[in-house]
Amino acid sequence: MHISLEVLLDSLIRNRIEALYSDLLKNNSIYNQFSSDRNLYFKQLHELLPQDMHKTLFLYDDADLSVHTILEREIYLQGFKDALQLHNELNILNITST
Repeated sequence: MHISLEVLLDSLIRNRIEALYSDLLKNNSIYNQFSSDRNLYFKQLHELLPQDMHKTLFLYDDADLSVHTILEREIYLQGFKDALQLHNELNILNITST
């Protein structure tokens, strides 16, 4: 059975993204400000929407989070693939130049 690169790297990517978020929370005031703003806007929307729309707001927030999670993972994975490709190309250039 052939296991794809994505499957092999899945937990590595997940752990690395979690570590990056942790670093952002500790060290990036701009990220923290946008995160606080987002939470405030969500709370305001929740308070202003009629009760029958609360579930829709939570579903929207969940879908938005899911989209961002997939995007983050794909970007990180593509960066890893790009690094491997660059490494291979540099090795080929190094081999042909010697």
